[in-house]
Amino acid sequence: MAELADEVQYVPHHLKKIVLVFSAMRHFAGELQMSGHSVYYQRFDPDAPIRSFSDAVADHCERHQIDRIVVTRPGEWRVFDEFARMEKALGIPVEILEDDRFVSTPEEFAEWAAGRKTLRMEYFYRLMRKRTGLLMEGHGEPEGGQWNFDADNRKKWKGCPESASPMSFSPDEITREVFDLVTSHIDGFGELDGFDFGVTRAQARRALAHFVRTGLPWFGDYQDALPDDQDYLFHSRLSAYLNIGLLDPLEVCQAVERAWRDGEVPLNAAEGYIRQIIGWREFIRGIYWLKMPDYADENYLGGDQALPQWYWSGETRMRCLQRAIENTRENAYAHHIQRLMVTGNFALLLGVRPREICEWYLAVYADAYEWVELPNTLGMVMFGDGGLLASKPYAASGKYIQRMGDHCANCRYAVAERTGENACPFNSLYWNFLMRNEKVLGDNPRMRMIYRNVERLEPAEKAAITKRANWIRDNVDTL
Repeated sequence: MAELADEVQYVPHHLKKIVLVFSAMRHFAGELQMSGHSVYYQRFDPDAPIRSFSDAVADHCERHQIDRIVVTRPGEWRVFDEFARMEKALGIPVEILEDDRFVSTPEEFAEWAAGRKTLRMEYFYRLMRKRTGLLMEGHGEPEGGQWNFDADNRKKWKGCPESASPMSFSPDEITREVFDLVTSHIDGFGELDGFDFGVTRAQARRALAHFVRTGLPWFGDYQDALPDDQDYLFHSRLSAYLNIGLLDPLEVCQAVERAWRDGEVPLNAAEGYIRQIIGWREFIRGIYWLKMPDYADENYLGGDQALPQWYWSGETRMRCLQRAIENTRENAYAHHIQRLMVTGNFALLLGVRPREICEWYLAVYADAYEWVELPNTLGMVMFGDGGLLASKPYAASGKYIQRMGDHCANCRYAVAERTGENACPFNSLYWNFLMRNEKVLGDNPRMRMIYRNVERLEPAEKAAITKRANWIRDNVDTL
């Protein structure tokens, strides 16, 4: 096991993400040693000649009589490719095993995808439900008579019931040692103060039980809500533990299902949460391994704008973006609607270069690894793959944000206005986005009603929208 400079530095990772990974590694190494295993562990040294996985493995092979290398499939293509080339470089056989911390495999997904005109999560999710038996009744039918209860999960939270927070953990001596290391030697994004992630499997399991008891009952109803004064509301923050292997996806889903069967949570909450894990998480990973490495370079809508500098600082007067980025800086976390419909939606409407926004998402969240981040950002957020992953762009004006929360009441900009210097920037960018992309989006069946609204705009209104949108693009760092 090795703490490597190249892995720390290839994007400016959130400092809490680095502490989480290094501390979890050190705790796991200690557990392995206590159970009798020999563990070769290299601690982070910014000046060490060993900087990459290849360096670490090559050095180990030189020191020991190694005749075979066995590795689990990495979570990022660049590392997979690195190990695939290692056999030739070292002259030692390299066997890459499947990662068993997922329900499906890339091969199974490729078989499911073969010959399909469109790839939609909903149908793959149904396959996973049948495979696992989660929330299924007899004769292959879903509990409650339907597969998806998403229509019930879009309520605006008005302060009741009282919000829940993820379980917090106090840093132990090992984690505090990692703090000192990161503070002294690593530059990254965000704030390190207030680190409260679990770093062991036992802590992650406690966090799961806490969420099922306190957050899950209301998760379904309010999973899309955007309250101005809440960082977590009823979200779990378990994805960081899932994505480094401290929790198993079936273990999580089975705990959620038990809570429903015991009458502790409603079906829409249990189904909505399970869908995110065995549906969306597995589907996203399948897309990644099916389409990489060329997928990373796609830019269907031709985005050419630089990412605004305030994505890193949070220094913007747009309240929804300021709060989402502030949450990200403080917690290495933001929930899926903040990512998709606030920071993501603005980048889409602005026309940001997909690679830049993808690198930002990869850097700033504790749960972000390329297998999950890239398809979500490139495909879901930016529609950069032309509809492979999503059936339409998730573009929205300020009205969506107003409907789902109360950011707009605390914002310097007026959500009711489309043009003018006080108008919400989302509004003119939204209508201009539709006009700019009409040739490629106008025939999309899910966009026809929207484009009928575009057709109703008067020429003068279109001109004013275009003028305001162009000004925003030229002056975006001042917003």
